[in-house]
Amino acid sequence: MNQILPTELALWKHAGFAHALLDVRRTSARERDGTDIGGAVWHDPAQWLEWKDQVPAGQPVVVYCAHGHEISQGLAAALCAMGRDARTLVGGIAAWQAAGLPVRPHADPGSPS
Repeated sequence: MNQILPTELALWKHAGFAHALLDVRRTSARERDGTDIGGAVWHDPAQWLEWKDQVPAGQPVVVYCAHGHEISQGLAAALCAMGRDARTLVGGIAAWQAAGLPVRPHADPGSPS
């Protein structure tokens, strides 16, 4: 399983490295936190069969959940099986926030922040 550290993702974002960023936290976790990583698009993990084909090919895809465990790992593995260059954010949004990296109030479901 490919992974990326929060500091590495921050460098990608700062350098303008093309990538897709998917927030796949459960609705309850996302609503409870109220924030996301800028540029992320939220997708309901329970509905992944409906949105999986919308994930762009030809660029890396970073998938994150609350803590970087089962949800993001499982969905990244499924995307890899589909031929996408998918990786998980180590520690999820919790690690991103613990590193002092910026978050934003989340946007509407499915729209970039």
